[in-house]
Amino acid sequence: MTEALQAVAANAAEKLGESITGVVQARGELTLEVRRDDILKACRTLRDDPVFAFEELIDVCGVDYSTYRMESRAGLRPGPRFAVVYHLLSLKHNRRLRLRAFLDDEMPIIASVYDIWNAANWFEREAFDLFGIIFEGHPDLRRILTDYGFIGHPFRKDFPLIGQVEMRYDEAKRRVVYQPVTIEPRVLVPRVIRDVQGSTNVAGGRTPGATDEGFARG
Repeated sequence: MTEALQAVAANAAEKLGESITGVVQARGELTLEVRRDDILKACRTLRDDPVFAFEELIDVCGVDYSTYRMESRAGLRPGPRFAVVYHLLSLKHNRRLRLRAFLDDEMPIIASVYDIWNAANWFEREAFDLFGIIFEGHPDLRRILTDYGFIGHPFRKDFPLIGQVEMRYDEAKRRVVYQPVTIEPRVLVPRVIRDVQGSTNVAGGRTPGATDEGFARG
């Protein structure tokens, strides 16, 4: 971690105290894990305190960790299923920061940061639409990408890849109608070809100089 990010982590620990539940550094980036109930306090501090000056919100997204295992000091353990991730930018200090807040599995709900950064408006609507995360206090929390009568949240990992219903134009009724999906479920497995030296080509390509005997389908 760079000295600048180390300073951000140290200042966050000092100014936000127990609101910060974890600090993760990976690939030169810093993530602060924030208690869900303290998200507004943390965001206002990170925006308004000149030590941080994260005046710009780049993105808000949901995450479904249902097929992952979260890392803790005690080792590997099953973690919360849902999280909201915020990407912040400080133009003053030329720094980026990621915040992550874990939510309840049964009712993923968190306060909206719309009043802190207006850019959160559509981002939070997307996370609500695709993951079913409720942003309490949002001025207009409704679907933004899926259809008006859509049921479910397509980015949840228990949502079928083929969907639940499909729509088509009915010539007799002269309108769009909905019906159960007719696509056959399938699992796409990429075809990987390796030569005897272990180098890899994908989708039927060949390593220069390799022979037919040197290929095996993975």
